[in-house]
Amino acid sequence: MNLVFQLIFALLKILIMVGFLFNVGALLTWVDRRQSAMIQDRIGPNRAVIKIPGTKIEIRALGLIHTAADGLKFFFKEDFIPPNADKLLFGLAPILSMAPVLALIAVIPFGDVVDLGALWKFGCEVVPGHPLTLDHGQCFDEAHKLVANASIFRYWPVVPRFGSPPGGLDLAVAPLGIGLLYIFALAGQGIIGAAIAGWSSDNKFSLMGALRAASQMVSYEVTIGLSLVGAMMLYGTVRLDDMVRWQGENCWGIFAQPLAFFIFFVAAVAETKRIPFDLPEAESELVSGYFTEYSGMKFGMFYFAEYMEVATSSMILVTIFLGGWQLPFIHRDGLTISLGEMSIFHLAVPHIWVTILQVLTFFGKVLVVCSFQAFVRWSLPRFRYDQLMKIGWRVLLPLSLANIFVTGCLVLGAQQASDGLQAGLKIAADVSQGLVAALITALVIVGVFGMLKPRKKSTWLVGSSANAAFARGGTKETAMQA
Repeated sequence: MNLVFQLIFALLKILIMVGFLFNVGALLTWVDRRQSAMIQDRIGPNRAVIKIPGTKIEIRALGLIHTAADGLKFFFKEDFIPPNADKLLFGLAPILSMAPVLALIAVIPFGDVVDLGALWKFGCEVVPGHPLTLDHGQCFDEAHKLVANASIFRYWPVVPRFGSPPGGLDLAVAPLGIGLLYIFALAGQGIIGAAIAGWSSDNKFSLMGALRAASQMVSYEVTIGLSLVGAMMLYGTVRLDDMVRWQGENCWGIFAQPLAFFIFFVAAVAETKRIPFDLPEAESELVSGYFTEYSGMKFGMFYFAEYMEVATSSMILVTIFLGGWQLPFIHRDGLTISLGEMSIFHLAVPHIWVTILQVLTFFGKVLVVCSFQAFVRWSLPRFRYDQLMKIGWRVLLPLSLANIFVTGCLVLGAQQASDGLQAGLKIAADVSQGLVAALITALVIVGVFGMLKPRKKSTWLVGSSANAAFARGGTKETAMQA
């Protein structure tokens, strides 16, 4: 029974991560359209119209139907292959672009360890009136009878805050001990797909886009790797779940490694080849870059892989710098507010509710970071190619090396610090957790009141010509013509 349950649990983890990745990728296509419309004061996609002779049916779902329609159309588009293209490599390139993105999520933890032993006890050892000598089959049957009773959730036990439970399972598809090194190894494989796509298309613009993509991704991968060296030195591990646990007991990585957070974020945006780093796909120069000759579902794979890269890079950023599944003062055993060695408040929370809250926290943070990346895309202009390379080699690379040096000095200093200084660092870490809690609370309150507040439109004038026209009474308005 345990082996079967573990296999089911593993399949469930795969479905959760893959399903979230695909849904976020689809959602980001809508966010790009809808958010860009809001930034540029346009309406954007907000309805779908089904034309039937004699009728006109409108489906309003904030424009989400557009995303589903576009995904469906990819399957029916013509799959065009240039006559002189290398057909094998031409068909292999989209697969090589999407496969590494899917493989990366295997080592990303989306929650803490689930104590199966604690969850197994809820129907036998904890609920009053149940004997303690039932075997596993009887235990499962007795527990199954109580599912309909809502009061059963009161009896789920609280697990200890520290230690690894004997019946625990990690909330990661493949919790490897070399998690960060695995990410480094796979993240560089996206270069191969872009390079092969441009080379095999028999198109000079596609080849130029492939050369740009390869040089850009190689340049910024060096920066990404070096930016995370400081985090590995600080956390003392390459396991992603251990990095998250360190942040839960101390402070989030963005406070311990602020420069590395900035460097990693910029380099990650460059790796996804999105504005302002979309030189490999610059439509004003290269038509569409390395996938100019692609159509149908092959183009859909390139298109969707880009959005999935945004989600995957956001997951890595959240895991290493934004506390992963951690919320301020929330631990395995519940809510514990402390300042240094002094415990101020403690509330025991059942293990099942803590686990659900942690999973929702991780995915919520990923959605916020993805939304911010979409905001960056529609707020900044495209760099020139020489500017892009200078930022990578002359700015971010020296900063990442400086961050390693400073982090090494601080880590050595902390190891030699007195007990008083270490206690002060612990208090500073708890204060940072309090600041995060206050910031999250403030953002939630502002967001709720912002959605409830009625929207007011106001005239926004840009430029001297608009100001002069407005001063003279405005411009003539005529009916829009097709």
